[in-house]
Amino acid sequence: MPERTLQAAMEAQCPLQIAGAINAYCALLAETVGFKALYLSGAGVANASFGLPDLAMTSLNDVLEEARRISGVSELPLLVDADTGWGTAFNIARTTRELIRAGAAGMHLEDQEQAKRCGHRPNKSIVSTEEMCDRLKAAVDARTDTDFVIMARTDAFAHEGQEASLDRVRAYIDAGADMIFAEALYTLNEYKAFTSAVDAPVLANLTEFGLTPCFTIEELRSAGIAIALYPLSAFRAMSNAALQVYRAILDEGTQRSVLDTMQTREELYEVLGYHAYEEKLDQLYAARRKKP
Repeated sequence: MPERTLQAAMEAQCPLQIAGAINAYCALLAETVGFKALYLSGAGVANASFGLPDLAMTSLNDVLEEARRISGVSELPLLVDADTGWGTAFNIARTTRELIRAGAAGMHLEDQEQAKRCGHRPNKSIVSTEEMCDRLKAAVDARTDTDFVIMARTDAFAHEGQEASLDRVRAYIDAGADMIFAEALYTLNEYKAFTSAVDAPVLANLTEFGLTPCFTIEELRSAGIAIALYPLSAFRAMSNAALQVYRAILDEGTQRSVLDTMQTREELYEVLGYHAYEEKLDQLYAARRKKP
């Protein structure tokens, strides 16, 4: 059974590749193919569970429910998108404690205003360095598990530039952040600037169709990146596949032409361990039938 900490996963793989999982079954799929850590995206919760854009319309409880479901089926460490913490100091403290209770291995807080936007969209508004440091201090003070990672995400690069962003992340480390999430960078040299600026692991967010290119693991390693995040890759592919199936059924009156794109029932059962559950049921009922 894998140790449920991000630190252990990072020791096993460098850079650590973290797979985004929008639900518990996706977590099982990622674990099945060999990923060593999982990620719950705030955008993923909003998009997939509520059909909403990533514009701060979901709550802590919405995210907690998905985190519990994922940690309930997988022992892989789970990094959770905690947005801005859902409030001021006491709210952020509660967020920290509740995510630990939900089985998460870490969370990231960002320096956008509470009415946040997707990190790869324009017109983001950033709080002061002092306010973000207060957010981080509240989280660190509330931490009940020393292995729980508190990661500081900065969205300041787009408007304040590199030097101001580097000053910010240095302050965030001083405030107690364990790791840095440098959002929406463009080049490997920019990542190198961040990894050189702080003595802490730096995460690269490789979300597709955004501002950051799809760098390879080798390229990220050369820039000193410790974590490569793929927050919604599978969700995007799943959504496109679902559209193709829906269209085929509606247009052709049958699903025959798309059967070869589907996971089979037996493949589903294998991921779920279905047969083991069924055997357990058979044993229980057999025992009951034998009673006089």
